[in-house]
Amino acid sequence: MHIGLIGGIGPAATEVYYRRLVRLHADAKRKLSLTIAHGDSTELIANLEAGRAAGQAGIFARYIDQLRAGGCEAVALTSMAAHFCIEDLAAVSSLPLINAIPVLDAYFAEKGLSRVGVLGTRAVMESGLYGVSSAEVVTVDPDEIDRIHVCYVAIAVAGFATPQQRDYLYEAGRKLCEDKGAEVIVLGGTDLSLAFDRDPGYPTVDSAIIHADAIARVAMDLESPQ
Repeated sequence: MHIGLIGGIGPAATEVYYRRLVRLHADAKRKLSLTIAHGDSTELIANLEAGRAAGQAGIFARYIDQLRAGGCEAVALTSMAAHFCIEDLAAVSSLPLINAIPVLDAYFAEKGLSRVGVLGTRAVMESGLYGVSSAEVVTVDPDEIDRIHVCYVAIAVAGFATPQQRDYLYEAGRKLCEDKGAEVIVLGGTDLSLAFDRDPGYPTVDSAIIHADAIARVAMDLESPQ
């Protein structure tokens, strides 16, 4: 299946998705058919901050129309933050969506996880990872949410994490495990691999990798889009 990605939101996460899809197809000795449309991360962040879900969905829908015109048969967003408008987008998309939320829900159920901690944007944390139901989602205290959000957005925009940002996020994850009983920390921002590029001393799950694996299965016609 010819897969379309909306990338550029942010660029480092797009590379994670691309490399993962290339690797999985090479391992399976399958040819990857892929087209990437470049989105605007600054525009996405502005709409996310303002809660303009319908407006962002309309922007994504235009990219999807371009991907469909290029032969794509299903599409995915390379950003967990971008999923804040996924329901609005599903209503206007001209292609089936490979939605990360049910993918993560199924992953938690398959792994038998009952409590997961999440780090990412404000929308991801406050929504409990957009309402996944197979595991209880815990996150940082309300007075820390804005700080985590600002830290994550800065990393996503810059395309790298400073040592100070890395240490701060590692400590936030550690507290979720020790103080709130999280069995694993979900990197609920697809650019968080820039900070979690070494072992933080506790289990982590990269939402970008789990999503990319699901996209690969769709691309290889092993399952249908969510």
